[in-house]
Amino acid sequence: MATEIERKFLVIGEVPGGRSSEMVQGYLSQDPERTIRVRIDDERAFLTIKGKAVGITRVEFEYEVPVADAREMLALATGFPIRKTRTRVQEGDHLWEVDVFHDLNEGLVIAEVELESEDEELVLPTWVGEEVTADVRYLNACLSRKPFREWSDEPV
Repeated sequence: MATEIERKFLVIGEVPGGRSSEMVQGYLSQDPERTIRVRIDDERAFLTIKGKAVGITRVEFEYEVPVADAREMLALATGFPIRKTRTRVQEGDHLWEVDVFHDLNEGLVIAEVELESEDEELVLPTWVGEEVTADVRYLNACLSRKPFREWSDEPV
């Protein structure tokens, strides 16, 4: 079984340069028990199925699909499309993925890191701030329903 063990943090400082790509993604299912996402990442596309998180771990299956098919699937997506620039930054033993969101999620910058186990020791880079792993508002699926710009009445 494929699993994802991931933590998320707000970015508070200047992120070192790294390899970047432009992404657009949408959700074909946002059932609380599972999500189905289609993503175009530069010139490649993927269909991803994720189970409900237990702690910071969840089941994840990802398959490459033709970009033309992904574009058609995006037209079927619910909510708003998520557009972001992702920069991959190696810090010590970990590869961080820093997402700068665009459109209705402009102003939001999140750093994600995948771990080998839930209790793995993690040294946070100086540009990483508050952990938001447990705050469902920061899930991309939730951002496609209630974008960051609509949070004005809520603490961030």
